[in-house]
Amino acid sequence: MALGFIKKVFTFGKDKPAGDPQPAETALTPEEQAAIAAESEPHERVEDLPLVEDPVLAEEMDTAGGPADDLEQQEESAEELTAEDLSMVPLALLEAEAEEAEGEEAEAEEEAAAEDTTVEPAEPNPLAPLSGEIALPKGFATSAQFAPVEEEAAPAPKLSWFQRLKAGLLRTSSQLSGQIAALFTKRKLDEETLEELEDLLIQADLGVETAMRVTGALSSERYGKDVTGEDVTRIMAAEITKVLAPVAKPLALDLNHKPHVILVVGVNGTGKTTTIGKLAAKLSGAGLKVMLAAGDTFRAAAIEQLKIWADRTGSTFIGTKLGADAAGLAYDAFEKAKAEKSDVLIIDTAGRLQNKTELMAELEKIVRVLGKLDPDAPHTVLQTLDATTGQNALQQVEIFRNVAGVNGLVMTKLDGTARGGILVAIAAKHKLPVYFIGVGEGVEDLEPFEAEDFARAIAGIGS
Repeated sequence: MALGFIKKVFTFGKDKPAGDPQPAETALTPEEQAAIAAESEPHERVEDLPLVEDPVLAEEMDTAGGPADDLEQQEESAEELTAEDLSMVPLALLEAEAEEAEGEEAEAEEEAAAEDTTVEPAEPNPLAPLSGEIALPKGFATSAQFAPVEEEAAPAPKLSWFQRLKAGLLRTSSQLSGQIAALFTKRKLDEETLEELEDLLIQADLGVETAMRVTGALSSERYGKDVTGEDVTRIMAAEITKVLAPVAKPLALDLNHKPHVILVVGVNGTGKTTTIGKLAAKLSGAGLKVMLAAGDTFRAAAIEQLKIWADRTGSTFIGTKLGADAAGLAYDAFEKAKAEKSDVLIIDTAGRLQNKTELMAELEKIVRVLGKLDPDAPHTVLQTLDATTGQNALQQVEIFRNVAGVNGLVMTKLDGTARGGILVAIAAKHKLPVYFIGVGEGVEDLEPFEAEDFARAIAGIGS
């Protein structure tokens, strides 16, 4: 811009005529005429003049600061120049300096762009790839061809059900395997060793009956011989499998009589409501019509939790006000499930300790009311057992079985703190079916009970 302005000013003055001749009437001496002619002689084009080569003049120009250092200063200087001033400066020099200034400015802009590559457009570009933080309108998705290629970390390998079960029973298995290995290090099998092994198995909550089965099988096979820890765990796993195999049964549903009523009971904190939600997810996923009834009328949180599970699983929900009669709710739920032709009705109940007489009487009333509506109802009475309970679980099963007619078990919370051996003792004593076991909070964390897997996990065998 400055260079164009300079050229414009200069062009405007360079076409000035060479000068009119002096009037004839003016009398001048030859010397005066020569001086006037010299002054009025037209200048040569500045472009044709050679650059100043005088070193003294060049030094003076350098001392004065020379041409403007940048484009902005050149513009200011150009506005102040006149045609007369420009006639004294070589145009080639001005053009060269202007081009040099423009080149320096372009280099500065390129360097700035290299240092800061983030350019924010004034307005969003509708064709630009969208980031994951932007909510895309319906019908649009982030295009993979425009997305930056990033290296993703390899997903952690998913554990199999048996691996998770084994991890859950780690406390029992590690304790047993360590003690057994210490007991049978370079030692022959004798009566004293068998007694010590029996004590170890009882301490692991496997129960007296199972402990005797294991020691009896070990004695008949290896008595008087050298025995290793591997020999003991192999025989132990085989005997535990024999105890558990008869109770590892599927939960049978009689869908000829709808609804099939499942009443879920247990002490506080054993995971009744969560277990109901997981069962509803499995049944709904199989295409069955499920209804959930919030029979725990003592806790508002239990009612709300069950409603959430109903929404998640697409089940029908029925509840009542806090503190209402649980038996009355069970009655209404059965009638509604029958009218709507639900396949399965699952009824939650309040958690209660087995030594609370009034609460156990209420549970008995619920069973009695359902029996009036259908002589076979409730068709399944599931008791949830906390795997961390230990020996107290034996008493719980006995009392709930007598009051509510428990005919099936679900073992929950088989995590790293579990004492899973108690399930073996319960199976040996009560012979009740064990339908499911749980190792976590997710729907996939409740799986059908498998006797051999459970036995191998307790013994610490396999992977």
